[in-house]
Amino acid sequence: MSRTPRSKFCGSPEHAVSRRSFLGAAAGAAALTTADMTVLDSLTQPAMADELKRQGKHVILLWLAGGASQLETWDPKPGRPTGGPYRAIPTSTPGVHISELMPKMAQRLQNTAIIRSLNTGNGSHGDAARIMHLGRRDEASIKYPDLGAVVARELGQADAKSPDYVAFYTATEGRGNAYGQAGFLGARYLPMFLTKGNTPENLSALEGLSDIDHKERAALRELLSSRFVQGRSGESLGSHNEAYARVRGLMSSETLFDVSQESDAMRDKYGRTLFGEQMLIARRLVEAGTPFVKVSRAWWDSHGQNFETHLELVSELDHVMACLLDDLDDRGLLQDTLVVTLSEFGRTPTINGSLGRDHFAKAWSASLSGCGVNGGSVYGETDEDGQTVKDGEIGAGDLFATIYEALGINHRKDYYVGSRPLPLTNPGTAPVKEVLA
Repeated sequence: MSRTPRSKFCGSPEHAVSRRSFLGAAAGAAALTTADMTVLDSLTQPAMADELKRQGKHVILLWLAGGASQLETWDPKPGRPTGGPYRAIPTSTPGVHISELMPKMAQRLQNTAIIRSLNTGNGSHGDAARIMHLGRRDEASIKYPDLGAVVARELGQADAKSPDYVAFYTATEGRGNAYGQAGFLGARYLPMFLTKGNTPENLSALEGLSDIDHKERAALRELLSSRFVQGRSGESLGSHNEAYARVRGLMSSETLFDVSQESDAMRDKYGRTLFGEQMLIARRLVEAGTPFVKVSRAWWDSHGQNFETHLELVSELDHVMACLLDDLDDRGLLQDTLVVTLSEFGRTPTINGSLGRDHFAKAWSASLSGCGVNGGSVYGETDEDGQTVKDGEIGAGDLFATIYEALGINHRKDYYVGSRPLPLTNPGTAPVKEVLA
């Protein structure tokens, strides 16, 4: 039986950030904020959580682009009309079962908490992906930072040589929904976006440019910049200079993206696939101090041949995720690294005529592993067919509050836009205490 072509979504513009485009974005932000006197002063707020930064916590987000099925991963319904062909298997936590497509993770559930009760209310790829990156919706006059930008802001080190926020999205399917938004935090917290390979573009100095030439050019830029700011004020000027300072640091981090520096045994362990190698780079970045890494795996949008698609993708996810958790644990990093699996939504319990599952945001699943998580726990419950949340319903904001809490970040913390306080998550949201250790 041939596979039904997977649908491709086109929408939002891409957000790829190479060294040059990163500089361009910084310059654009400077121009914009100079013109707009309502711009935020978040960069001047003494809100840097120094104590939290010292804790050295990190996040690796496994973004399952297109919408992974909760029934073929964390919330199987074997024997039900909605269950599909795959069995549920026991895990290392007595009484907890997950899909048989995840045998390796089933043996490692002691470090993972499953949330089976997400109801995020939006089944459109673009809007849903945005909500699950921001934890809420933008306002007409306010662009909120995404999860990675907030974590970079809260946990990043000003003098770090490694980037604060790295995002991989090398597939073409759904790339328009691969959000990376610093919002009111400014260009300093935009992700380094890798869309064409595992190494950032334009990170190396130009051939023929010596170290002395490079330093002299930097000195000239700083001289011109210092003259430009004389008699001028504005947070955008600081953001612009911070962006240049970050680029200089990023240029020294190129080797972090080179998996050839790992042993053959380690590369074989992760697997010599694009997803496996990007996950290995994520571990290298975290080990070097990067607070937030997002690795996107596409394309889970299985309107046709859902079970064939998930056999391939879930099997790969199971292997790579289990390997990552083992590696982090072996290096003593898992206790300070939160590994999250998340999509824009789940898939319908009802199986359509093409043996597919469609978009479904009413009752779906995510997982949190490692740092600050009550391993082996399951929060929330869906009904016997997975059509509705039966117990413990939460939304995107509650999930984000839980992630911040696991990292030691107060989700009620305010940033400021002028004099207006903006909490990290919307009022009324709360962390799921049962998921936290």
